[in-house]
Amino acid sequence: MPFHDMLNHGVMSVSIGVPMAAMPYRPSAEPGAGTHCAGCAARHIGLCDALVDIDLPELAAAAQWRTIRSGALLMTEGDPARYFFNINHGTAKVYRDLPDGRRQITGFVTAGYFVGLGMPANYSASVEALEDVRLCRFDRLTLRALFVTFPSLERKLLIATGNELLIAQAQMLLLGRKSALERLASFLLAWIEPASPAGTRLPMGRSDIADYLGLTIETVSRNFTILRQRRLIAISTEQEITIVNCAGLTGIAIGAAA
Repeated sequence: MPFHDMLNHGVMSVSIGVPMAAMPYRPSAEPGAGTHCAGCAARHIGLCDALVDIDLPELAAAAQWRTIRSGALLMTEGDPARYFFNINHGTAKVYRDLPDGRRQITGFVTAGYFVGLGMPANYSASVEALEDVRLCRFDRLTLRALFVTFPSLERKLLIATGNELLIAQAQMLLLGRKSALERLASFLLAWIEPASPAGTRLPMGRSDIADYLGLTIETVSRNFTILRQRRLIAISTEQEITIVNCAGLTGIAIGAAA
């Protein structure tokens, strides 16, 4: 079944109507949006990579450019899923609220991520900016029109959907089988560039890391200390981390070292 038909029938998150006639594009929400695409940091790592440069003006005309300030919501769980978002810069957390008031972070999205896949007619999760986030927003009809006009976009999103399933499987393994130390080591390897001598500033704090890893903040802090004492990482500030011994950290992450 073509991806746009999957959307129409609610198989994926973005059911956007049955008729497949091409729809007119909305004008960009910001002047000069056509110039944004060519210089965008996510030009070659996200949705836009499916298009050649000559097609970028049409994509830009279909997008509504937005800046979401740190702490603000891109989407709220339970709201109608009218829009879908391509992250161009910055990081946001994806979370769900539990009936007892607790909150579970299910992932983090950064530049190149297309947010909204895998959700039904209403958003099944909330997404909150951890820092200022720049994004382009597409409504349902416009997204469907883009799929009709540019089949390469449809193929790109099918690949992204498959990657999301792999990420979900990896998260199930992390939460179900790995120890607290192994979880933290795996997380740091995924987020920090080992070759960076200056370290990496994590966009999320320890509370969010703990929530994502299914641990308490005390356990996360204790295991940060263990990794530092073993000289596997260096900690400049709570969020400024350097990987000192990548091989050693990898050994812990895969369960080859205690």
